[in-house]
Amino acid sequence: MSIMSSASNVENLSPQIIRRIAKEMHDLANDPPEGIKVILNDQDITDIQALIEGPAGTPYTGGVFRVKLALGKDFPTAPPRAFFLTRLFHPNVASSGEICVDTLKKDWKSDYGIKHILLTIKCLLIVPNPESALNAEAGKLLLERYDDYARRAKMMTEIHAQSVKISKGGTESAEGCVGNFEGGPTKKHAGDKKVAAEKKRLMKERKRTLKRL
Repeated sequence: MSIMSSASNVENLSPQIIRRIAKEMHDLANDPPEGIKVILNDQDITDIQALIEGPAGTPYTGGVFRVKLALGKDFPTAPPRAFFLTRLFHPNVASSGEICVDTLKKDWKSDYGIKHILLTIKCLLIVPNPESALNAEAGKLLLERYDDYARRAKMMTEIHAQSVKISKGGTESAEGCVGNFEGGPTKKHAGDKKVAAEKKRLMKERKRTLKRL
């Protein structure tokens, strides 16, 4: 079963834990960390998703990446599983999108909150750990040919990451967005059609280049 279609986990968690999650999510919505926006689902509070802006100075700059936390019935005793729903090239992210980071494994503590987890994932975009790579190719390139790694990661970011900017208030504002976030795609001015066509042509060229890598 894909992570996007997984069933609600509300019935498996205690009311106390559900209240804790609800408070954390609403606190994050009202006072978000820089470059992170949670996506509230009032119908299922255990559906924890967020948008993380690619940190400056990394191959992920300019992209916005959607992540999902999957809470097991033993949460918070056991850590959640974390997934990128946006495709990216990163040593610690499997082809399924699953994220490997020590905070969600051997270093997990039950008092870690959602904010801590999201900040850890954002930090992973800044400092990958090739020693625990889920994507062996990305890990090898990072260690041996960083320029090639950065070029590949940047190209994947340009192709797959939504061109959405997260405001200081933690809400997303689309700039030529072609994705299906809550606000939907922005309306383009008629004068932008030529620019859009040129962008489309460039994206096709990048995809052909990526296939050859």
